[in-house]
Amino acid sequence: MSDANNGKASPQDRAKSRNFRALGGLAPFLSPYRGLIALSLLALTVTAALSLILPLAVRRVVDEFNGGDVVLMDAYFAAAVGIAALLALGSAFRYYLVTRLGERVVADIRLAVYRRVIGMSPAFFERIMTGEVLSRLTTDTTLILSVIGSSVSIALRMFLTLIGGLIFMFITSVKLAGLVLLLVPVVVLPIIFLGRRVRKLSRVAQDRIAESSGQASETLLAVQTVQAYTHEQVSRGAFTTLTEAAFDAARQRIKVRSVMSAMVIFFMFTGVVGVLWIGARDVRDDLMTAGQLVQFVIYAVMVAGAVAALSEIWGELQRASGATERLVELLNLRDSIEDPAQPKTLPTPVRGEIAFDGVGFRYPARPDIPAIEDFNLTVAEGETVALVGPSGAGKTTVFQLLMRFFDTDTGTVRLDGVPITELAREELRRHFALVPQEPVIFAASARENIRFGRPDASDAEIEAAAKAAAAHDFLSALPEGYDTYVGERGVMLSGGQKQRIAIARAILRDAPVLLLDEATSALDAQSERAVQEAVEQLAQGRTTLIIAHRLATVKKADRIVVMEGGRIVATGTHDSLVAQGGLYAQLARLQFTDGQAA
Repeated sequence: MSDANNGKASPQDRAKSRNFRALGGLAPFLSPYRGLIALSLLALTVTAALSLILPLAVRRVVDEFNGGDVVLMDAYFAAAVGIAALLALGSAFRYYLVTRLGERVVADIRLAVYRRVIGMSPAFFERIMTGEVLSRLTTDTTLILSVIGSSVSIALRMFLTLIGGLIFMFITSVKLAGLVLLLVPVVVLPIIFLGRRVRKLSRVAQDRIAESSGQASETLLAVQTVQAYTHEQVSRGAFTTLTEAAFDAARQRIKVRSVMSAMVIFFMFTGVVGVLWIGARDVRDDLMTAGQLVQFVIYAVMVAGAVAALSEIWGELQRASGATERLVELLNLRDSIEDPAQPKTLPTPVRGEIAFDGVGFRYPARPDIPAIEDFNLTVAEGETVALVGPSGAGKTTVFQLLMRFFDTDTGTVRLDGVPITELAREELRRHFALVPQEPVIFAASARENIRFGRPDASDAEIEAAAKAAAAHDFLSALPEGYDTYVGERGVMLSGGQKQRIAIARAILRDAPVLLLDEATSALDAQSERAVQEAVEQLAQGRTTLIIAHRLATVKKADRIVVMEGGRIVATGTHDSLVAQGGLYAQLARLQFTDGQAA
């Protein structure tokens, strides 16, 4: 199986899966629409049969040219027109059914992949770029849509035409049909041998496209930083390299497919011309009628066209096989964080008592460096505890373990006495309200960004939360008030405004445990004071954990936990810790005296 951490198959896995068996991964998405598939196959079979009947009417018309019954000839013409009309209606019906099936299946695949990926733990996103996931959701599903909505239908129709055409060719002339069959190995061998090369190059091209999409996504999401450091040319160069690599792989694939198509078409049509030359001599020798030869010619052209079309579709199916393989890899990934088979429930009401017992943890991307070691901390119901210390001390890791974004390597984390690994993640996280250090603002209105904290909240509750977060005044002053579109990642807002929206979102969440990660770091002095008052009000009756570098924001905490190197080095109130000396006293001295002017 593919590596669960990075979402990519190993070279050995890919070598084994580069065949049409990968398309079997579409079966679960096709099975709910068996009725639609059956109707599509019926329409396809009827249209193929009608196209095979048409040459029979043409033969009769040709044979009646010289001295035949005029009435009978007119009847054959009318029959040909009727068959053409039925063929047109059947083709339209088939197109509607097959295209609808393709759109529905691809929509289901996109939904399944998104639902799977949106629930993956952060360890997954440490090893795969978001742009690559987006490439699989767009480029790969588009390939599958092309196959289900078009290529497979055409392939089945061409296959029926090929089989039916061969049968009618034998009925018309065993001699000529036998000669045509001698051409089959000459046509099939290039498809088999060159097709393997096409399949390999298709997968390489798709991988290169995914890499370029990932690079583009990363730089565009950080476009201001790219421009601030005049990194545009370097970013363009990196994207150009990846894009050209994708083009080179595609060019190689196109070249091989072109050679394959040329060989198939040349051998097929050259052979048909040779067979027809023999047939023309048979007509002159009265071994067959002109109508029979015309009928045979039409069937031979239909068979040749079917083979040529199948050779083209073969390449499309190979590309879709690679795309399906990549999507199925995502769907089959096992997350490193999983819910228990029989999750427990928390006692009601949730008190918010937190306990870390002998916890140790190392990030998967940095397995040699402990993030926290032998970490023991108990936070009582309704207590406000601040975590302070230098960068890299492990403060944010505490939050990530508490919300079970990662599982501990050793020790246990509990909420209200229940180990969090025994709870469903959604059940656990609904009891937390998080304000991250870098606020996340979505491309929506300010109102919807706040409502993100509780989707069923009323407009009045949203405005009350905004007032509590000192955000009401600036939101009301926006062009459309709370309904103003704030742009992707909140580009229309200042850092402080984004932070206050994030705080309003947490206030609206109204959870028993409040997690503040440098929640006031982006605020000016006046806003910080207003938000600090709101946070103090919000913290009443709630368990609150605060991460802060600015010690002025945590002086009123019930307890301050000082961390360094992933360990707790001191615990106490602000005054007691200053009196003890040590790391906290040093930080306080820098901030409240020497560092204040800075």
